[in-house]
Amino acid sequence: MALLLYRLGKFSYRHRWWVVSFWLVVLLAVGGSAALFKGQLTNEFKIPGTETQRVIDHLKQALPEAAGGTASVVFQNKDGKPFTDEQKKAVSDALSSLDGTSQVQSSVDPFATQAEVDAAPAKLAAAQKQLDAGKAQQEAGNKQLDDAKKQLDTAKAQAAAAQNSGVQVPAAQAEAAAAQIAAAEKDYNVGRAKSEAAAKELATHQAELDLSKRKADASQGIRFVSKDNTVAVAQISFKGTLSALSTEDRNHVVDSLVATEKTGLNVYPSKELSEDLGSLAGPAEIIGLCVAVLVLIIMLGTLIAAGLPLLMAVAGVGVGVGGTIALSGVIQMNSMTPILALMLGLAVGIDYSLFIVNRHRGQILSGMSMEESVARATGTSGNAVFFAGVTVVITLAALAVPGLPFLSLMGLAAAATVAVAVLVSLTLTPAVLGLIGKRVISKRGWRRAADSAAHPLADHDDAARGWGAWVTKWPWLAVVVSVVVLGVVALPAQKLHLALPDGGSEAADSTAYKAYSTISTSFGDGMNGPIVVVGEFPAGLSEQDATLKQLDLADRLRSVPGVVAAVPAKLSDDRQTAVFQVIPTEGPASEKTVQVVADIRAKGADIQRDLGVKIGLTGQTTANIDVSNKLIEALPLYLSIVVGLSLILLLLVFRSIWVPVLATAGFLLSLAASFGAVVAVYQWGWLGAVFDVPHPGPILSMLPIILIGVLFGLAMDYQVFIGSGMREAYVHGAKAKAAVRIGFKHAAVVVTAAAIIMTSVFAGFIFNHLTMVRPLGFSLAFGVLVDAFVVRMTLIPAAMHLLGKRAWWLPAWLEKHLPDVDVEGARLNQEHGESSGTDDDAAGHVPALATATTGVNAGAGTSAEPATAAQRATGAKKKAKGKRVVAEQPQEPHAHTGSHALIQIPDAEPRELGNPIPGGRREARQRERLIETGMIPVVPAAGEQESRRDDEPENDPVNAGR
Repeated sequence: MALLLYRLGKFSYRHRWWVVSFWLVVLLAVGGSAALFKGQLTNEFKIPGTETQRVIDHLKQALPEAAGGTASVVFQNKDGKPFTDEQKKAVSDALSSLDGTSQVQSSVDPFATQAEVDAAPAKLAAAQKQLDAGKAQQEAGNKQLDDAKKQLDTAKAQAAAAQNSGVQVPAAQAEAAAAQIAAAEKDYNVGRAKSEAAAKELATHQAELDLSKRKADASQGIRFVSKDNTVAVAQISFKGTLSALSTEDRNHVVDSLVATEKTGLNVYPSKELSEDLGSLAGPAEIIGLCVAVLVLIIMLGTLIAAGLPLLMAVAGVGVGVGGTIALSGVIQMNSMTPILALMLGLAVGIDYSLFIVNRHRGQILSGMSMEESVARATGTSGNAVFFAGVTVVITLAALAVPGLPFLSLMGLAAAATVAVAVLVSLTLTPAVLGLIGKRVISKRGWRRAADSAAHPLADHDDAARGWGAWVTKWPWLAVVVSVVVLGVVALPAQKLHLALPDGGSEAADSTAYKAYSTISTSFGDGMNGPIVVVGEFPAGLSEQDATLKQLDLADRLRSVPGVVAAVPAKLSDDRQTAVFQVIPTEGPASEKTVQVVADIRAKGADIQRDLGVKIGLTGQTTANIDVSNKLIEALPLYLSIVVGLSLILLLLVFRSIWVPVLATAGFLLSLAASFGAVVAVYQWGWLGAVFDVPHPGPILSMLPIILIGVLFGLAMDYQVFIGSGMREAYVHGAKAKAAVRIGFKHAAVVVTAAAIIMTSVFAGFIFNHLTMVRPLGFSLAFGVLVDAFVVRMTLIPAAMHLLGKRAWWLPAWLEKHLPDVDVEGARLNQEHGESSGTDDDAAGHVPALATATTGVNAGAGTSAEPATAAQRATGAKKKAKGKRVVAEQPQEPHAHTGSHALIQIPDAEPRELGNPIPGGRREARQRERLIETGMIPVVPAAGEQESRRDDEPENDPVNAGR
């Protein structure tokens, strides 16, 4: 791979204008596609196969008008007085103008609806009074009928007695009496029939009244206008989902309602209508980039060199994020998808290019030709960049493993952007380096390098100073303090509560937050997150039976603890599908609301048994809860994949058992500390004023799984860059403990700069306009900061120093079966000797500066054995050219790098590591800079080469035959 990248770097250098033109064309094509095919982003989260999605699919078939999205708009009188008739009319007219438009299905007029709800008790009381009067009249009529019956019966009895007495009654008189009795009986029967009809009618009216009372009772728990008549909330139902609502339609709805402000109202659209999904970044992100540029300028010393990594990052992000946005026209995409890709693309794009540029600068300062330096930097540092990028891509692509579509898309988009960043670093960076030539180093840098060549100092002397030296001097203290600090920071993670954000987590000055807080104050928190319950009724129900089942089911729903109201909302024409709106006591992200959803679902079996109704839950609140639960369920599997991948990759790279274990344990500590910090700031509100968290709440439910993947990839980057330098020193003859200091010294500057750059980029997103992005930006910034400085630059060096030679132990049987990863390009150094890299070598002249191309980090994964002491002794020689004396290593390549180390010490005899070299503090500083850039490789002392190190075991496979 290293040789392939070497050739790619040389090709890019030689054809630099073609490479630049190619990427420019790609960038323009992707940008044009993004502008033409950009779709509408959304903040909805859908998971196929869940109950929520099943119920939505059922509604689309049975009750389409109830399957669309809903949003709320709050109207508040500015002066705090009750609404005037003018204000009510303005709101009603604005809502009426939206009904039946291209996107709006219907709207609920808060004033008309609340007037009906408020008037219902009085109307029902009047109706009951009227009904009671009718009942009284009916009872009085029944009494009269009873009296008439008695009289009729008496008359009949008297007639029968007269007939039986034998007394002769005139026929005319008898006929008259019989006719009178018959007429009376007829009147009685008519009266009785009317009475029975009236009783039946009264019973029907009573049943209807009772039904109306049940409906009114069901509606009493929900209000649309506050009790003081100063706040009203209108609900708008859309024909399609909110994700299908275009920006123009969204703005039309908002503008139509905001126009009522001229009557003295404050209008607050809810989060569904007011959130800005169109922009990806803002001023805070630009400030983060400015900090990154400042770090680059300080490190590289020239604006041209500092601008190059930033330019590469912008190019990579332009292609990666632009392609993502272009696909949003055909794929429903969450608003976080391009933002995550933007964050990672900027961070890794700058860092990856920086590693190559830094290697190139060191090599041309050592006298290597420009073309060879670019190619060699691409083949060595570029190889490490390729490996690091592949690691990040794999972990991000693994976000598809849990099977959540929106998370899969998010991971794949970010992985594609990182892959583009790697390609840009390996092709466009060499091309641009060829264009800028020697300007990649300032004139002051060239002078410093020339001065440093006159007074080179030993690596061991330099490694004995600085943070790495302090950590290895007090390793137990460093380990204990690091673990304790990370453990304490991680403690709040035990209280981690996950949910998707609601309006209460928005910025305090946003209309979304004002709408949420106003609703909570005037109507209760639960009004912000209604739960939609759908009942599937048996076929063939009459209208009254269906209504009774609605009310019976509403009564059951109201009996669930934590439910304020359960209101029948809609009934399908075939009376087989009913929709209910359930209002919980607390907000949509509350743990109590989660329990309410669980309790309602638990009652489903009893409801189906008793009422014959199958229920299902849907709506934004339920969908968010389902998504959070699915993400929590996926965490253990994904974490297992990441930890397993970590152990395998690091085992291949470092060919050691303990290094992967330490690195993975450090990653888990960084992860736990990041979780703890997020909980403390965003859930508990600590330092809320600093990070603009005025209203702490649950943590974004997808944050843990994204943080695991991203932080793992970045942590492994730093582990490879630091650890490989330690291994290089060890296999080149340094003692295990000394190798820790030497490797740390070589990588410290570039890793520090990379970590600060990445932290500043992520920190810029802490103040993003989308509140769900803020905790993600904070957790990534904090995680990178902690992992780089506490774990990789403190805990790991201290632990490896304590382990000593055991840190590099690997069973012989395992070493035979491990493939050679060759991260730092050992084979490249074998095929392209060190001496081939300089122009002066070709002419037979020794360059004035120390020559070294092994760079900051040596290859960490080769199985090549070191040269034996006899071979070194046979091959070692000295060459004198003029006043310079060249100490050249034998022709047998070094183990692990396969390179021939060549160190030239002007005007002095060759010196071994550990021997003092004349020079003051100025020379020490100059030498330190050369070591940091990787210009001078580790040359072990002769005594160390020809005898086993005192800390080396008899059966050490790494140093066998040394």
